[in-house]
Amino acid sequence: MTLEQAQDVLTRVVDRDPGVLFDILSHSAPPGRNAPTENQPPWCRCAHCREMPTDIEKKCCLHPPEHCISTVPHVETYIIQKGVLRLARQLWNELRAMVDGPDHGEDNRQFRHAAYRQYVAWRHGSLGAGRRVVIPSCVVWKIRDTFPDPNEHYTGFIPRRL
Repeated sequence: MTLEQAQDVLTRVVDRDPGVLFDILSHSAPPGRNAPTENQPPWCRCAHCREMPTDIEKKCCLHPPEHCISTVPHVETYIIQKGVLRLARQLWNELRAMVDGPDHGEDNRQFRHAAYRQYVAWRHGSLGAGRRVVIPSCVVWKIRDTFPDPNEHYTGFIPRRL
């Protein structure tokens, strides 16, 4: 296959499924884009996790550092982009017949929760009532770093609500 033919095939594949481009880019991303931090927990394989308060939250994506799930372009585009999260919050509020609080200080908290929902929808689809999954620490911290709580008070994983 010539280079021109390969480019044509790639163009047709990306036209059919644009998400394939993110998969391709995630394998060719420069390794220093999200540099791993020091003192990684022993349960972390991706080198992007940080310590978590409970055993159930000590979950890694298990990918090698250069392919950590928190560094793939999908996360930037679908999970932590403010425009996407505003739309997701609006849809969520309409489904729940709720309104976001008027306090502007709540924005980061609302963005964090919307980003967690976006990640779960992307990786697991619709879970249904009462079904919950633990988000890998590397993704949790990517979201928390993007939308920090000024007092560093985070709820963490809630196994199920009564």
